[in-house]
Amino acid sequence: MPSLNQGRFLEAALRSLIDPSGVSVRLAFVDGGSTDDTLAIAERYSRHFSFARSRPDEGQAAAINEGLARLLALHADVGAVGWLNADDVMVPGGLAALAGALEANPSWLAVAGRGQVFGEDGAVTGEYRTAPFSKKAFARACRFCQPATLIRREAWERVGGLDTTFDMSFDYDLWWRLAALGPMGFVDVVAAASREHADTKTRTRRRDYFRESMAIVQRETGRVGWHWCISEALERQDGWSPTPQLGLASKASAGVKALATYAGRNLLGARPWTRP
Repeated sequence: MPSLNQGRFLEAALRSLIDPSGVSVRLAFVDGGSTDDTLAIAERYSRHFSFARSRPDEGQAAAINEGLARLLALHADVGAVGWLNADDVMVPGGLAALAGALEANPSWLAVAGRGQVFGEDGAVTGEYRTAPFSKKAFARACRFCQPATLIRREAWERVGGLDTTFDMSFDYDLWWRLAALGPMGFVDVVAAASREHADTKTRTRRRDYFRESMAIVQRETGRVGWHWCISEALERQDGWSPTPQLGLASKASAGVKALATYAGRNLLGARPWTRP
């Protein structure tokens, strides 16, 4: 569980992982140096941690890699891995459903389930748009709800964990790299809930989200679809709002910018990914 200043949500996340029915959980708590009440809350649950630390680190992806490396070194019996952000939750029975699907389908390298979306108050507001992995679907958008996923241990080790050159779309990158090795399954069960609130990276760093995701799509498919270009342009036109509200003139301006992006990425050739 990666964590940074999510104390108001942390207890719900931890409780959703403790003693889930039918699943033995080994938990690493990797905190990036929280200054809110995170550590006081974590201390109350410390007996459930196989590994815990709190200090400034190299970011979320590096923290996840570190936590899982520690767990795998400590526990030879761990058969599957995943991560739950400190502001998300597993739903009752969700982890068992994912683990059971991997056991029933030995060829699957990973499995994803459906995911709910809920707000700061814990009320469910909708459902994440999920789908089985296909290049066509994932070239348009990530269709796995990350907390509702589980990865077979050997598959995680084969791909070398998360690519830490990505800070926003490292899970999207991971699904593509796993899919290159073998099949990933999907179960029609709500397994987790992803929390939407004003401080999420996905809301506050939209420019970085698009830059990384479009680079991944181009790497995997050789092009960037119009959907990515126009979505990025509309949000940029409205100050990087994830729900742009634009008038006709602003939409036309965004369309021109989207055309320029589309032409630049698809006619001038792929650009190598570099961290800015």
